[in-house]
Amino acid sequence: MPYPSRTLAPAGRPMGDMNITPLIDVMLVLLIMFIMVIPIATHALQIPLPSGGATEEIRDVNVVTIDAQDRLYWNGAELDRQQLLNQLAAGADMPEEPLLRFEPHAFSSYEASARTIALIKDAGVTRFAFVGNEKYREFGSNVPN
Repeated sequence: MPYPSRTLAPAGRPMGDMNITPLIDVMLVLLIMFIMVIPIATHALQIPLPSGGATEEIRDVNVVTIDAQDRLYWNGAELDRQQLLNQLAAGADMPEEPLLRFEPHAFSSYEASARTIALIKDAGVTRFAFVGNEKYREFGSNVPN
């Protein structure tokens, strides 16, 4: 007896092959939807790294200040953020880490202070102190110049 054709089933007998074309169509549609929904990585994490050595003297006690115009100072010498990071990293790498005092001006922005504290933390400084906060005990009064 010859083999029966797969496309034609004998009369009264159901076809035994499963049609998987709809399953493949659904899977392709789901794949395309997942590809469209997954966000493309558009952001980058900027990590500040020291790029050189210290340019200013590192003392046993160093003071980082921020003035009212959000300028940074290391022991009275004006620095930019990268130079400050270099100073902080050099101090943190010393065998006897010096104490770092942070003194923001009353009118310096919160953003500048928060970014500076994050920079100090990223540099690996462990001996850190807030100084002069007692001057601002009452909000809005006795603001120093």
